[in-house]
Amino acid sequence: MKDKDIKLFIYHASQCDPKKCTGKKMARFELARMFDKINRIPRESILLDPMAEKALSPHDNANKGITVLDCSWEHVEEVFPKLLKLRLQHRALPFLVAGNPVNFGKPFKLTSAEAFAASLYILGNKEQAHTVMSKFNWGHTFLELNHEPLEEYSAARDSKEILEIQSEYI
Repeated sequence: MKDKDIKLFIYHASQCDPKKCTGKKMARFELARMFDKINRIPRESILLDPMAEKALSPHDNANKGITVLDCSWEHVEEVFPKLLKLRLQHRALPFLVAGNPVNFGKPFKLTSAEAFAASLYILGNKEQAHTVMSKFNWGHTFLELNHEPLEEYSAARDSKEILEIQSEYI
């Protein structure tokens, strides 16, 4: 990890197929720290929350890192409310499509690695985003599929502008 890299954290809920778990693979490559207890999530980090009211934008402060909840999409609505009491910056990712083999082409159904890469890209850490995705043989596909929106999102001023850009893609 380089000095300018944003710290990445994963709360692992042990609900996914270990062979397909992008979060575990990232942890093995020391690209992210994994936690199995909610109270270990670093305070004031950005929590990627699909139900958040505010979209992630380049204006957000990621000095405390980015946290992804690694759980099954089937259980996401059960797990996220438990995180509301923690002091985290809840942010939703804008419209992007999955490049992974399981949810290929589906909007918003990103793996943990894709969510991290998208966040890093939007926040201006494009090299770190490419490093994350380089660990997956399909990783380049995600970045290629979403190149145009990611470029536009990374140039946005704030969350409001992110939503305006997103509306062009939906």
